[in-house]
Amino acid sequence: MSRKICVVTGTRAEYGLLRWLMEEIKAAPGLHLQVIATGMHLSPEFGLTYREIEADGFTIDRKVEMLTSSDTPVGIAKSMGLGTIGFADALADLAPDILVVLGDRFEIFAAVAAALVARIPVAHLHGGERTEGAVDEALRHAITKMAHLHFVATEEYRTRVIQLGEQPDRVFLVGGLGVDAIKKQTLLDRPALEESLGFRFGRRTLLVTFHPATLTFSSPVDEMNEVLAALDDLDETSLIFTMPNADAGGRDLIGLVERFVADRPGTRKAFTSLGLLRYLSCLAQVDAVVGNSSSGLLEAPSFGIGTINIGDRQRGRLCATSVISCAPDRNAIGGALERLYSPEFQNGLKTVINPYGEGGAGAKIVSVLTDFPQDFLMEKAFYDLPMSQN
Repeated sequence: MSRKICVVTGTRAEYGLLRWLMEEIKAAPGLHLQVIATGMHLSPEFGLTYREIEADGFTIDRKVEMLTSSDTPVGIAKSMGLGTIGFADALADLAPDILVVLGDRFEIFAAVAAALVARIPVAHLHGGERTEGAVDEALRHAITKMAHLHFVATEEYRTRVIQLGEQPDRVFLVGGLGVDAIKKQTLLDRPALEESLGFRFGRRTLLVTFHPATLTFSSPVDEMNEVLAALDDLDETSLIFTMPNADAGGRDLIGLVERFVADRPGTRKAFTSLGLLRYLSCLAQVDAVVGNSSSGLLEAPSFGIGTINIGDRQRGRLCATSVISCAPDRNAIGGALERLYSPEFQNGLKTVINPYGEGGAGAKIVSVLTDFPQDFLMEKAFYDLPMSQN
């Protein structure tokens, strides 16, 4: 009998990482793919991106509505509660053998909490990472403790998951899933991309995504104003924006971007969702990624382009030498942009190595999902690190 592997996805970015793994699960003889869409995928405000999942040929087995109309901390907490209720029903109906989740968002925490009490084993992807400026940091580590199989992107992250008490034989180093997406996707060339976007690239072009840093006490609006002020000073530069996630304070940032773009529609354009193909195609054509999206650290280095990582949201993550980190201050961002375009930095991009690997994560994960013994998978013993010898 095939194992039922249920994949949960709640955001466009997360689906971009999961898509090719889902293809491999779907094609594996011993596995049966189930899909639950939730969160931003089901929201008109964020582009109803569940339709992209269906357009890629996947059947969505259940949709779990959980987002409220509020992006305040109270609203997010209520969304988590709604999500737990919805996932309880969905998992009872689907009865998967293993639930597959990626990352650290509140939607995923709700799904894993429901799976834990339903005694459904969880396979967690991209655990062990650090993002100290966001509540995602704590959610990720909590998900690790509720999960039973772990697929991590680097050796450092494997060590950290074991440090959290997980058995080493359940922690698998597979590399980053984003690299798989880059290797397997046939990208649009510049003319086709420009036609699809309805936007022309300039002499210089930047891809900008800035989310709220949900664990800091600084105002996301103030930080975004600093980002936009720095970008406003640029000459002969086209700007492509992707909108913030459904985090606390995200809607205020969307309004700021919309007004900024409206000032110069010829050289600025914003997208609720680019979709995976257009997003990766943009990475292949732009000069750099600017903002605080994890994509600037996980995927951008594989394209040999620079990343300006602003503020604390991604603080603690492993970075390639192509990443320039700076404070959310217009002067600091301006200095980072200067360095980005310096001949020395541009020359260094030719030899950048992505610390998240060279691809192949999906095949490794599918092998474990197929062969790892199911008996007693729910039962875990805390792994104590060996005491250091004096």
